[in-house]
Amino acid sequence: MRLSAAAAAGITLVPSFSCKMEHIPAPMKRRFGKTGFEVTTLGLGGQSSLQWTPEGVDPVSIILKAFDLGINYFDTSNVYGPSQLNYSKAFRKLTLIPGEEGYDKSLRDSVFLTTKTLIRWAKGNYPDLPGVRNNTNGDHGEGAVADLKRSLSQMFGDNQGNYPEGAYVNMILIHALSRFEEIDVLYRGLETPLNKDENFGALVALRDFRDGTNITGLNPRNEKLVKHIGFSGHYSSPVMMEMIRRDKYSLLDGMLVAINVNDRRYLNMQYNVIPLAQARDIGVIGMKVFSDGAMYTKEARWSWKPEDVVLTVGSEDLPSRPLIEYALTTPGVHTVITGIGHVDEDPLKCQLVQNFYAAQIKPDALSEKERRELENLGMKAKDGKSNYFQMDYQGLQPPVNVKVEKGDKTRITWDTAIAGDEPLSHYEIIADGVKINTVPHKPQVSTEPFSYTCDAGGKEFRVVAVDAVGGKAESELFKV
Repeated sequence: MRLSAAAAAGITLVPSFSCKMEHIPAPMKRRFGKTGFEVTTLGLGGQSSLQWTPEGVDPVSIILKAFDLGINYFDTSNVYGPSQLNYSKAFRKLTLIPGEEGYDKSLRDSVFLTTKTLIRWAKGNYPDLPGVRNNTNGDHGEGAVADLKRSLSQMFGDNQGNYPEGAYVNMILIHALSRFEEIDVLYRGLETPLNKDENFGALVALRDFRDGTNITGLNPRNEKLVKHIGFSGHYSSPVMMEMIRRDKYSLLDGMLVAINVNDRRYLNMQYNVIPLAQARDIGVIGMKVFSDGAMYTKEARWSWKPEDVVLTVGSEDLPSRPLIEYALTTPGVHTVITGIGHVDEDPLKCQLVQNFYAAQIKPDALSEKERRELENLGMKAKDGKSNYFQMDYQGLQPPVNVKVEKGDKTRITWDTAIAGDEPLSHYEIIADGVKINTVPHKPQVSTEPFSYTCDAGGKEFRVVAVDAVGGKAESELFKV
């Protein structure tokens, strides 16, 4: 039984039900973008107790419980401490290690396993560029390819660099993208000539390990170790949009993005990068549904110790269910991952079971009015200032890079505006102070700009972004 958002806003827990697994319904699934994989609406996050395990908590039991519930999207990272090793322990219990006796290939192929790398370069330690991550972890940092192999070694191999034939991850994400300079590095060797004797970006190298090719010289065995490539971001929607727009190589299949009820109080994701990902048919995973615990007992800062792990199920004034419902009814989102502090035999006390039931919701189950009502709940957490990981609110931003070419006709081009707390509607074309036409807004899916061609003369032009409630932001004046 699914409660309405209005009802859920007044309770903390779902109604009691039997905790026997045969009574758990089959989980809802959604098509995960162009991957075609059907992911469950709830995935298991790789942090919380899988990374910072409090005393008395068994992280392996959390993973096993997720499998029992039928969850099929699993998240981890090279920088999540013991998270990947905890997955290894669970995978061995589930006979998911290729080459070992009883290997359950069917079960392995039924789940979507994602890891991440913070390294932007393909190989080796390389001199840092301003704003570009290189060696971010003291015990590794030999490049994104090394991180991919390290993940396989930790989850399926001996944790000494070896992994069995047949081991793979479904997706590797370029993790925590936040600066435009990082994008320049990531696309080196794709947008620029590939020089095998120098370093190049992670993307061209990871493509080799996706396709089983050796264009970069880093995959002499022509291994296929990853099925999909994507990226994640908590901070800057404009940077993430640029990452997608520059992908003319069919590389990006997935995006992990922060989304919760306080999103519109910041430079939001739901009206900026998520629609762009949706337009490119990229699978979208929502994270930070509870603001990394800052909606509840944790301070609004990055987690880094076991005491930061939230062990309760929601709170009396801010139930967890509507927070999950909000994220999963955000257009373009396919699944959400939540970190789990603990699991419990009592389903009313079990975070994983409660989150699982909350996630059984259709994409269009809530109206826009209901979603706005749920946003009011966000004020109960840190006065709405929970998203410490996200860029501050900036309001509607005007179109950029306006250019005017005059000949027999006048051609005006521009790049997308950035939405404030309302979605973009259209652009007004202004010539010598007079509106001459409008152009509907749509996600700018490539580096190709918007354009408008007319017979009008004029010496001064500007383009005005208009949002859904009539808010406006004017570009700079362009004189010809």
